[in-house]
Amino acid sequence: MAVRSMTAYATTSVETVAGTLTIELKSVNSRFLDLQFRMNDEFRAYEPFFREAIMANVKRGKVECRLSFARSTQEASTLTLNQSLLKELLKLQHEIRHQSSEANVMSVNELLRWPGMIEDVAPDQETLQQQVKQAMDDTLKTFTSEREREGAALTKALVERVHAMQEIVTRIEPLIPQLVAQFQKKAVERMQEALGMAIADNANASQTQQEASERIRQEVTLYGMRIDVAEELARLKIHLEETKSILEKGGLVGKRMDFMLQELNREANTLGSKAVIKELSNASMDLKLLIEQIREQVQNLE
Repeated sequence: MAVRSMTAYATTSVETVAGTLTIELKSVNSRFLDLQFRMNDEFRAYEPFFREAIMANVKRGKVECRLSFARSTQEASTLTLNQSLLKELLKLQHEIRHQSSEANVMSVNELLRWPGMIEDVAPDQETLQQQVKQAMDDTLKTFTSEREREGAALTKALVERVHAMQEIVTRIEPLIPQLVAQFQKKAVERMQEALGMAIADNANASQTQQEASERIRQEVTLYGMRIDVAEELARLKIHLEETKSILEKGGLVGKRMDFMLQELNREANTLGSKAVIKELSNASMDLKLLIEQIREQVQNLE
């Protein structure tokens, strides 16, 4: 299944046996599936069907389903007179006038306003039901297509950012052993220089110098291990490959992407905390910027 965006809009208008029916579907971001219906009371009986149809196609998002209905001129012309009632009234009127010539004749307006005189010929309910369901199916197809179209555009943008992060990792990874070695060398030199004067007047200077140098090398080696970011870069590479795989497989990727972004952000933060050179610090900042850009877009994915 393709990656889908949670934002979309679709509308369908059809002529039914009862009039013009318009169905609108629109959705925005939401952590869960939230359905809202706006429709005429006469269509409330269809709500369970609409709900089931939407839930079969949408898993996350705030979805509003709106139905509007307008009776057509043709449908209005199906109003008919209650012929049996009309005949009965005219018969009674004739009998009354036969008994009292002064009785007034009922006007056309009075006859039309008589309760039950005008009958509304109800449309065929089975046909109407089929037309309403077909209209909903057509709207959902357009709605789903729109979500997939926007999802494809978002996926492309996300994959581009994942590639940019992979390029950063690829660029700085070969520098790590050399940078750690350079840092250790400079640290040893600075510490030896600082300790040089302290041991210059010591009677056992040779032994003190040797012990101090060994201790310096041990401390610098341990610190070099603490600032070594090889493991963080390795985990970043794994997480980035998994992120790209999630997007390529498609389907419901929103929650899985949220988790991967947490992992990526953790490694980028660790990289920044261990940064003792400008290259690593800049890489950490660039990675976190890209992660935040991805996070903003992921909020739109189902």
